[in-house]
Formats: sequence, structure tokens, C-alpha cells
Amino acid sequence: MTSSSATLSSSSFSSTSALSSSKFRFKFASFSRTSSLSSRAKPFTASSSTTTHNISGEIRHCSLSRRRGLACTATLPFLLPLHEFVDSVAAKAVESGSGQSEYMRIKEEIIKVVTKGKAAGVLRLVFHDAGTYEMDENSGGMNGSIVYELERPENAGLKKSLKVLEKAKKEIEAIQSGFFFFLSAILDEKDFDGNERYIVTLRCGFSFPLLVSWADMIAVGGAEAVSICGGPKIPVTLGRLDSGEPDPEGKMPEESLDASGLKQCFRRKGFSTQELVALSGAHTLGSKGFGSPVAFDNSYFKILLEKPWNSSAGMTSMIGLPSDRAIVEDDECLRWITKYADDQNMFFEDFKNAYMKLINCGAKWKSM
Repeated sequence: MTSSSATLSSSSFSSTSALSSSKFRFKFASFSRTSSLSSRAKPFTASSSTTTHNISGEIRHCSLSRRRGLACTATLPFLLPLHEFVDSVAAKAVESGSGQSEYMRIKEEIIKVVTKGKAAGVLRLVFHDAGTYEMDENSGGMNGSIVYELERPENAGLKKSLKVLEKAKKEIEAIQSGFFFFLSAILDEKDFDGNERYIVTLRCGFSFPLLVSWADMIAVGGAEAVSICGGPKIPVTLGRLDSGEPDPEGKMPEESLDASGLKQCFRRKGFSTQELVALSGAHTLGSKGFGSPVAFDNSYFKILLEKPWNSSAGMTSMIGLPSDRAIVEDDECLRWITKYADDQNMFFEDFKNAYMKLINCGAKWKSM
């Protein structure tokens, strides 16, 4: 290689990116006494001459002019054809969408866009994406297919909520990928001329953009919607894959079902009567008339017990859906409604567990 020099500047990559690194060891045979090794993280200039190298990770030898310092350059093996190395790095890359750092990154962006006023719509997205699950058929579920189903009558109004999460999703995926490397050196020994020799380690890798699935995005979005409105904090495991097509029609629970029909529908999806009642408590958010539209609490159950729709007062027709009114007339459902009306902490715990089950129903997962 012809003697040359270059300046290497550090690049900044997000800690949420998936990183894969590979280590090469270089022996720099002799250094003069004209430069110094700095431990500070600065750009540095280096020169090299008579270098042998390959891309297999073997030791390479070259002569550099320096004393204690390291003067390594971007004209070392870095500028050689790296396609074989790139392929090996990419193959070992960690799957994005998993890990605590990725989870915190998604939560951070969702919190920026999901206000209390938008929480009910975002939570509704979860129920309408996961609600298509059928246990016996092993179809539907939490798979992001809602993005293809927005024109269905039961999904009216959800396009706006999806756009809220889309804004956060784009921010998350704006992380740029790129190639990076850095060098470190330690004193090895002195050569025959008494000059110091250093072992130099080159670490190379890639920073990949964090690509989050719609299924994960909606699952975390719903959990954060509950939390910001005062409800329980719900952990969400990441790694769901998105479907490339809509789920079959007619799988969502119908609002006109009576209690018996609702229980049968939920059993087909793998949920008990208790879980049906706990998940129905999500209607405490929004404009269905169960307390404050932006407070996640147990008001839903308290108002169900009051049955205000039987009152002669005006506007009672605006309270709840037919399915809400139906479950309070069922003895098995009524038992859980009464418990949750008396004990908000019990409701929070049962809702959290039922929600975690809901967002895993039918999910297909990335292989790690």
C-alpha cells in the first residue's frame, strides 16, 4: 500500500440501534518517538506504510512512525472491499424490536403523541386489532392487520388514532444505519531496536434502524394510553410480526350481543367471563358516559350498577353500549362487576393481566 494519511472522526449512533461487531488485531511493528498516544475521544490523523492485510480477521503487520502514540488511519484495511465482512456482520445483527432499550425508545415516542384526549382511540385500536382472534382456527389476533381494515364499519374513526401512532413510528424508524469502527491500543513489548510496539484492535460494526411492527406499536400504544390516564402500568413484550393482509371479517364481538352471546364469543377467543368483564372496563375511557372520559378508573362498574339508562332523566341513552347494559343483567358477569366497583386495585390487576393476554393472542413472533 502507498503511504497515505487521513483523519478519522467519531460518528454518533443511537444506543437503541442493533449493533454487531467484529474484532481484528493488528501488530504495528515499530514506532518512532515523535507522537503521543491520547486517551481523549478526538479525531486523529495517522500515516501508514508497508501494510499487509486481508479481511479474514488475521493479524496484520505494518510500520508506523510514532513513539508512544497510535497513529492509525482510515487508509488501513478499512478502505478495502468489505462486502464479505458486511455480509457476516449483517447475518449476526441483533433483531430490532426486542430489548429494553428498544422498548423505552418506543414508549418515549408514544408518550410524545398520545395525549389523554387521544388515549381512548389508541386503546380502541388494540381491541380492534386483537379482537379478530379465533382460538380454534388459530387466525386473527394481534398482528397489525388493522391497517388494512379501517374501512370496515366497526372500525369507523380508527384512522385518526392510527395516524397518531404513525407519527411516533416514523420518528422511531428515523434512526439511520451506517458502518462504524473505532480503534484501541495497548503497549505490547519493545522490538529489537528498543522501540515500543502496540497491539491495535479494530472494532467494526453496523448500526441498524429500529424497525418496529404495527402490532408492537399498537400494543405499546394501548398500554401507555391506559397509564397516562391513571391506570395500571402494563409491560409489553416486543417482537410481534405484522400480517400482510386483513383478517377475516365478522370476527369482532358485536355490540348488539346479549351476555350469553358475548361470553360465547370471548370463549372462542380464549377468554373467561372474568376477563370479559375486566376488559370491558376499558370503556371507562372515552365518550361512553362512564365518568371522566380521560380517567382510567373503576367508574365504569359503579355506573353499570346504577343502571342510569333506566332513569327518566335525559341523555341516559348516551351511556354505554348495548353490550355494556347486557353484562350487568347476567349473574356471572354481575359478580365481577360488583367486585371491581368495590375494589379498583383488583380491577387494575385483572385488567393488566387480561390486556397482556389480549395483545399476545394470535401474535407471530420474530425468531431471535
